[in-house]
Amino acid sequence: MASNLNGKNVAILVADGFEQVEMTEPRKALDAAGAKTTLISLEGGTVQGFDKLEPAQKFKVEKTIDSVSASDYDALVLPGGVANPDKLRANSAAVAFVKAFADAGKPIAAICHGPWTLIDAGIVRGKTLTSWPSLKTDLTNAGANWVDEQVHNHHGLITSRKPADLPAFNKKMIEEFAEGRHGANYTQGAKQMAGSA
Repeated sequence: MASNLNGKNVAILVADGFEQVEMTEPRKALDAAGAKTTLISLEGGTVQGFDKLEPAQKFKVEKTIDSVSASDYDALVLPGGVANPDKLRANSAAVAFVKAFADAGKPIAAICHGPWTLIDAGIVRGKTLTSWPSLKTDLTNAGANWVDEQVHNHHGLITSRKPADLPAFNKKMIEEFAEGRHGANYTQGAKQMAGSA
């Protein structure tokens, strides 16, 4: 992959229970492309990764959600894992952080169960995206158009279904993160959602 993310700051937001490979592999790809990545979580200390249903490694939290602003970053990555997005979507600061990226037209890459948090941030209405299949009903009910694809890009909102999709996910993520802000086409759905709330 080309090293075309020099000077880009990328936030990776997780809570305990994230699917480890969905954090580590995108992070490796981003670092290799020249980005500076920051692992952000709800609390300091360490955060627990999982390999499917089994606890895997713990990782040092580099920033807490209450100490960061979306304005400090160029793009956002949301790994999956069942427990992780469920905790994030219940945290108002995490939801506001995610929404701020969409409002600014900054690219967001979410894989597997990661799009759950996008629902609570109010940014899926009118968007086409994919996810782990069990999220299809939730996303459709929130106004999204769900597709069963290895990777889908909707104006800078990059989504994939599962760890097997990581090569395609990482490639598209880096392309879109290099492109940068996506402007009105990306934020339209978020503004409509906020207006109807």
